[in-house]
Amino acid sequence: MLSLFTLVHDINDPFNFDTSVKNKIQLITYVDRIGCSGFKELNSLLQNELDGLFGGIHVLPFFHPIDGEDAGFDPIDHSLVDPRLGDWSDVKSLTATLDVMADLIVNHMSSESKEFQDFLEHGDDSKYASLFLTVDSVFPEGPSKDDLQSIYRPRPGLPFTEYKLSDGSEKMIWTTFTQKQIDIDVHSESGSTYLESMLKTYGKAGISMIRLDAAGYAIKKAGSSCFMIPETFNFIDELTQKAKKQGIEVLVEIHSFYETQMEIAKKVDFVYDFALPVLVLDCLFNSNAKHLKEWLRIAPRNAVTVLDTHDGIGVVDVAGFEGKPGLIPDKELDVIVEQIHKNSEGRSRKATGAAASNLDLYQVNCTYFEALGKDETAYLIARAIQFFAPGVPQVYYVGLFGDDNDMELLERTNVGRDINRHYYSKEEIRKKIETPLFQQLSKLMRLRNNHEAFNGIFGLKQTTDEQLLIQWTNNQDSIALEVDLALKKFTIQGINGSGKQLLMKVP
Repeated sequence: MLSLFTLVHDINDPFNFDTSVKNKIQLITYVDRIGCSGFKELNSLLQNELDGLFGGIHVLPFFHPIDGEDAGFDPIDHSLVDPRLGDWSDVKSLTATLDVMADLIVNHMSSESKEFQDFLEHGDDSKYASLFLTVDSVFPEGPSKDDLQSIYRPRPGLPFTEYKLSDGSEKMIWTTFTQKQIDIDVHSESGSTYLESMLKTYGKAGISMIRLDAAGYAIKKAGSSCFMIPETFNFIDELTQKAKKQGIEVLVEIHSFYETQMEIAKKVDFVYDFALPVLVLDCLFNSNAKHLKEWLRIAPRNAVTVLDTHDGIGVVDVAGFEGKPGLIPDKELDVIVEQIHKNSEGRSRKATGAAASNLDLYQVNCTYFEALGKDETAYLIARAIQFFAPGVPQVYYVGLFGDDNDMELLERTNVGRDINRHYYSKEEIRKKIETPLFQQLSKLMRLRNNHEAFNGIFGLKQTTDEQLLIQWTNNQDSIALEVDLALKKFTIQGINGSGKQLLMKVP
């Protein structure tokens, strides 16, 4: 059987990868933000209203609590399903019918966790003392100015927070993201035990894939950037091997220079294609597929493709780095970012950078639909390109409905990423699935899930830069996407022993 990750270059050079994960679209969602009160209702939604659209689901953090400082990415107890959503038996019921991915938050835990609270109470005498990273554990003689300047930061300021212990002493704790997200020492015995216990819990629940959240920041080393250093690669490799023993595949979440992604892809089961969202915007904004085609020729084949996620639209993934050119020249990238802000009528600007808390220096916070100026045809073209790109596609729950920025939620929380983290009611879901956009997108998704050609060989055909022609071939079955960027339209044709058949045309 041919792998879904087989690529045909212009010189017919194949790349082969094997995976047990279904070659079907996956949903990315929070349990409680898609009109569901818990896992039981989510399972029902997937088996009924959304039946046939997904072969898998990435369930965003469902641990205790789901409503912490960072929407579940700051777990107090990583081993406990938030009781408001259900329990591990409910998770197992979901894994019985779909591939389920869960987040393994490897870099940090909540400051309210029992482990950190015990450390604050007992200091170095705490049995959890070695679990947490202090500044002096990384810099025994104190960090120099050069040390501090070398540290790569996803947000402004230094990655440390001063905490007072019960005896009155103070410790400078490593906090890469926020003051309430306490970094753990993954190389300590307690850190290793903590992560391995989670893998065992996931394995028992039938989780088929984990997403290593913030893995790029997990290793701290004096004199380095503390981000994606050689030791980080080793850590990811070691954790991947441990996951495999539990029957779990690994997706690594890294926003970084594209060559770094390509290197990581050699060591794990899957990487995100975070370059694709901006490259598709580039295509549609400029009616030119040149940069996208160059990427599709070299991109890792063991990819999970996205246009939108619970985070922002990544910019660093296509930008230049340390004098090396990126996938899009930086000046052109600046224009694309400005076009997003223009298309959203400035709403994305209110959620990006210094305009909102929980800052991400390398992302634009905006729904993908608004980034395209709420142009439904352009949105369907974008999804068609994603579904025909090599990899397993994921669709974010807000993107599933092609929705607007949630300015109310942003105003209420002042967290930039909340602009794209809407809480849907059951009534909203009912109305959304009746819209023409959802019906068209559903048709496209069913084609991607069910056509046998997608289990075959990927081909990128020679065209002008205003056109894009992608074809998948599996023995006698073939399916082709032809996009005319100048006229903003696409067709999908199937080819088998009976000849050609028009499967979809937009507009």
